[in-house]
Amino acid sequence: MSSWTPALVEARLSEAAFVLKRLPEPRLSGYFSTWPEVVQSFADKVGQEPKPMRVLPSPAAISRMEETLTWTAGLAPMDGKIVWLRAYGYRWRDVCRTVGLRRASAHHHWVYGLCLIAHKLNRISISQRLSMQQVIDLARADDPAL
Repeated sequence: MSSWTPALVEARLSEAAFVLKRLPEPRLSGYFSTWPEVVQSFADKVGQEPKPMRVLPSPAAISRMEETLTWTAGLAPMDGKIVWLRAYGYRWRDVCRTVGLRRASAHHHWVYGLCLIAHKLNRISISQRLSMQQVIDLARADDPAL
């Protein structure tokens, strides 16, 4: 990847959240049943809801997800929470209720978080004295579509 943009960061975070949703539930080790598995006949299955198929993610997708999980470590806790809530597909109303901000402010924090991650991945050092808007403007200079 030559240059990361906030849009690419957003897509990668969404993919990581999708992979996390598809991973199997963790099982406790040491617990097992000695009972034989019950074999159900066709008559037993009539009227039952079919079990949803679970497609496991590929190893490459899991590797990308593991790499992506560390990206929000340098963000402020609220910014990281907003970024992950949006990656999981939460609506803005739910995000705003969770973090206690209005929609415009929550959106500003979300864009700021994506821009910080993109700058970190591009190895661009950002001064701590820059405001949120100045960091976003730096990213807009690189990606006018932002």
